[in-house]
Amino acid sequence: MKEAMFYEKTENKKVKCYLCPQYCTIAPGKRGFCGIRENINGVLYSLVYGKAVALNIEPIEKKPLYHYYPGSLSLSFSTVGCNLKCLNCQNYEISQVDQKRGGRITGRNILPENLVETAKTNQCQNISYTYTEPTVYFEYAYDTAVLAREKGIKNIFVTNGFITKEAMETIHPYLDAANIDLKSSREEYYQNIAKGSLQPVLDAIQYYFSHGVFIEVTTLIIPGENDSEEDLRGIAEFLSSISKDIPWHISRFHPTYRMLDKKPTPVDTIHKAIEIGKSEGLKYIYAGNIPGDEYENTFCPNCHHMAIKRFGFSSTSYLKGNLCGHCGQEVAVVV
Repeated sequence: MKEAMFYEKTENKKVKCYLCPQYCTIAPGKRGFCGIRENINGVLYSLVYGKAVALNIEPIEKKPLYHYYPGSLSLSFSTVGCNLKCLNCQNYEISQVDQKRGGRITGRNILPENLVETAKTNQCQNISYTYTEPTVYFEYAYDTAVLAREKGIKNIFVTNGFITKEAMETIHPYLDAANIDLKSSREEYYQNIAKGSLQPVLDAIQYYFSHGVFIEVTTLIIPGENDSEEDLRGIAEFLSSISKDIPWHISRFHPTYRMLDKKPTPVDTIHKAIEIGKSEGLKYIYAGNIPGDEYENTFCPNCHHMAIKRFGFSSTSYLKGNLCGHCGQEVAVVV
């Protein structure tokens, strides 16, 4: 255990956590919404510090990040826990501690210095904090990110964006890139499906982008929930208002967890969303969970020749640096 960051002590040994916008008030012996931050005799502790429940070496394209050091390897890890309770969570067995683990904290003892050394030994150019939600294991992620930066290793959050400004101000100097879920442009979706709220996620995307963190955004399209033209156009308009260079990954839903009654997203719906994104001026839009789809590839926004060809998580670049190999136009890729 490690004493948590971002909390204050209140009356009767209660604590108020302000790591994420759930803003939990936690009585002694109780845990917050995430299931992994506990009030022990008036002090808030992270129960997952140094406890990695998942650890893999993966291509960065799996995050998915298509425009940030394409073709590089990423040491990817997480702890248990999450600050949302999405009904469609694909990693619910490790994200939903209270429901699926009986409150038990699982994971291997791997300290931040061990993670950084593992990344360095395996020639990983970056470390991805992923699988569950890195915000909830903030202390573990922060200490790892500081050490990684010292060793010249990049840091990537794969995140739901449900985080407070105080926490963003602390992590962003050590954060190089992020893929942020923007699940919907409607507050009702966040309340009903994710058990959170929309505005903090919009704020996070704007904050990280304006502070130099490289941003890509993912939206999982669930039939009947966030597949309307109004919802999709709302997302596209928002991203376009920040930068038309932000890559938007539009992913196909497959039934899981508490949405087993839903059908997979029709491919036509994904392509419709891509067309909406194009109409709002977004330059780089991708189809996710459809192997072999044309929209896995990156095309030059000027001459429309292929800049990066992908199949699954493998890629072949035709860029010269970050310039189109055909016409010389700059492509919004960090290499």
